[in-house]
Amino acid sequence: MKWFIGGSEPAESSSLPADHPPVPSGGAAQCPVDHKALAAERAAKAAAAAAAADAPAKCPVDHKALAAEKEKAKGGAACPVDHTGAALSPYNHMPVSLSATERAPGQVLDLDTSKTLSSIPRPKTDDSDSAVWEYPSPQQFYNALVRKGQGAPEESIDMVVDIHNWINEGAWAEVMKWEKRLPGGDKAMLAKFQGKPGTLSPKARLNLFLGRIFPSKFNTEVPFDRHDWIVTRPVLDADGKPTAQEAEQRYVIDYYSAGQDEEGFPQFSLDVRPAVDSFGAVSERVRVAVEEWMAGDAAPAPASEPRD
Repeated sequence: MKWFIGGSEPAESSSLPADHPPVPSGGAAQCPVDHKALAAERAAKAAAAAAAADAPAKCPVDHKALAAEKEKAKGGAACPVDHTGAALSPYNHMPVSLSATERAPGQVLDLDTSKTLSSIPRPKTDDSDSAVWEYPSPQQFYNALVRKGQGAPEESIDMVVDIHNWINEGAWAEVMKWEKRLPGGDKAMLAKFQGKPGTLSPKARLNLFLGRIFPSKFNTEVPFDRHDWIVTRPVLDADGKPTAQEAEQRYVIDYYSAGQDEEGFPQFSLDVRPAVDSFGAVSERVRVAVEEWMAGDAAPAPASEPRD
């Protein structure tokens, strides 16, 4: 089919099928493009481009949306069982899967698998009905060392465990010296504890700093271990009887090596004191410091054996 531009009618020789839609007659043929709308669209795009040019440059990646997607992926379904065996007990911060009887990989000697009861009282918990804490068996102690990557001669483990237990008995004796000064302290219990080796307490850092200036008066050695012990005691009523309420106090213990005695046995120094978590703990430490200063016994209590 042909159309004559500028013509008002189609050529006579042209014929349309019967079902062809009607063709407008009259007037010049019009361009099918709406130039006004096109011009308006181009103007809008130019204005948007100018606005974008004036805006500060930014990363084309939507980091907020990306972070939201990552958080959504993290929150997906997961198995509730800890298959890694890294779950820690809330009472001693030790792996709950740490065996007291199974041998470590490559172990040669048979180690004792029996545990020793301490004299340190503990409250009943969901994992123990024991009235006192149990020390780890030599096998469990060795497994803990292997897990931490700290090797130790298998033939020396029994002696190492004995020293470990003896030191902690001494630490509890020092804790009780503080506790017995307070109402209900004679019924204090060790509720939970956490070892923090390599984490210096504020007092240990202060001693090291002062030791550089006054090496003869302050400790210049780094403690080889640190423990935080949470101790609870019953709150007494007006008649001095224990109530159902409990008071809680955190103790910080710095463990120092004190060389050897005349017979070559190792000696240790324990710096045991209440953490300054409350005004009462601060005032108690100040009171004890004044008493020791007045008595001329301001040095910490190292001992070749625990003091009673």
